Amino acid sequence: MSVRTLCAVVLVFEAIVIGLAVPVAIQVSGYSPALAGGLWGGQAVAAFVLSLLQRFRWAYYAGWALQFVFLVSSALMPSLLALAVVFAALWVTGIILAHRSQAARPAEEGRHDHGDSGAAADGSGGSAEA
Repeated sequence: MSVRTLCAVVLVFEAIVIGLAVPVAIQVSGYSPALAGGLWGGQAVAAFVLSLLQRFRWAYYAGWALQFVFLVSSALMPSLLALAVVFAALWVTGIILAHRSQAARPAEEGRHDHGDSGAAADGSGGSAEA
């Protein structure tokens, strides 16, 4: 799985969670609908849009910025702070694991190529003709 795919998956789930935080911010924490909708609703929309745009390099960096904005803005609602930390950790872990997976892939492909090279070295496709 590529780095961009993992980032997109994290951003989709993050968009859902941030979007669900808007009514909680209004009902439980007492924030105005305009503030909650503008701050966290905007972040939810941004996360979803960025998940669709991960094929562009700038969207990858914008995802890092979104993680930072979510962490900072979640200080207004302490219950959201735990979720922001979890998503930031998922973002970093996903990037690290995807990079490791991509680094291991060429080595793995090289092992498979060497195993097949002796079977049909004469160009016969491996079949014996009489």
